[in-house]
Amino acid sequence: MAKIVAETANGTITFDAEQGRKLVLCLEDNGVDILHRCGGNARCTTCRVEVISGEVEPMGEAEKAILSTKPDVTDKIRLSCQLHVIGDLHIKVINQASVKGIDPGPRPSE
Repeated sequence: MAKIVAETANGTITFDAEQGRKLVLCLEDNGVDILHRCGGNARCTTCRVEVISGEVEPMGEAEKAILSTKPDVTDKIRLSCQLHVIGDLHIKVINQASVKGIDPGPRPSE
């Protein structure tokens, strides 16, 4: 298990997450209403997180391609739908349904 520290609009939460699981699902299953408008297909970028610290897997081509279209993205920004938990992480959630006032989107697949 990995320890996830997530800074959200409602404060910081800490939880354990199963290694190998998509970060977006770990967040959602632990009460974070993260946006994922495209259903976890690396198309919309609404599930972005800022990686503050921790080990992350290399970025895949689909994630690189869509993030390259956003002018405000740094090398610390990742898509939680494309990021599998491999170790402890400290992140900041960028978009939440409760803040944006919209439905989070279809739940990404495992």
